[in-house]
This record gives sequence, structure tokens and C-alpha cells, in this order.
Amino acid sequence: MIFSLETFLILAIILTGFVGLATAKNVIRSVICLNITQTGIILLFLSLVYQPGMLPPVMPTPLSTMVDPTPEALVITTIVIGAAITSLALMMSIKIFHHYGTLEWNELSRREG
Repeated sequence: MIFSLETFLILAIILTGFVGLATAKNVIRSVICLNITQTGIILLFLSLVYQPGMLPPVMPTPLSTMVDPTPEALVITTIVIGAAITSLALMMSIKIFHHYGTLEWNELSRREG
């Protein structure tokens, strides 16, 4: 399997999100890195299922030229779930800040342990 430049760039985005998630010292930065990782995974999935010359299944066309709508539905579902997880994580960040007065992981772990 030959990887294109776009695949390497997408993998770099995913790796950037993972590294940022592993090294983030702040809760908000962790949420941002989680979103970067999710976006990279969505881009990778779309680049793998993309078929040039295929039409979206919204117009009556011959069946052989229509793209399969299942990957599109999966991506839309992933985006909606990602938005829900992000909003939940940000809401929890607000609650953590109001309770502990900080969003730094080191200070939060010291206060818990």
C-alpha cells in the first residue's frame, strides 16, 4: 500500500493530537488535543473511503455512479458525538474550576491524593 502526502499529513495531525493529549498540563488543552485527534481520525477515514468521480446519493442517477452513503452517515454521527463529548468535557472543566480553583492537572492530582 502506497501512502500519499495527504495520508502522512493526516497521520501527523493525529500524532500531534495524541502527543498534545499526553503532554497537556491543562484540562482545556487536553480537550483541544482530543478534538484535534478526532478531526484527524475523521479526515483519515474520509480519505480512505473517498472515490473520485462518484456522485452523492441525492439526485436520481445510475446506481453505479453513486457513492455509498454509509461512511457519510458514520462521519456525521462521529461529529455529533464528538461535539457532545466536547461540550460535556468543557462543562466538567467549569465545574472542576469552580470546585478546585484550578485547571492544571498537577495541582488537581495533588489535591485528590
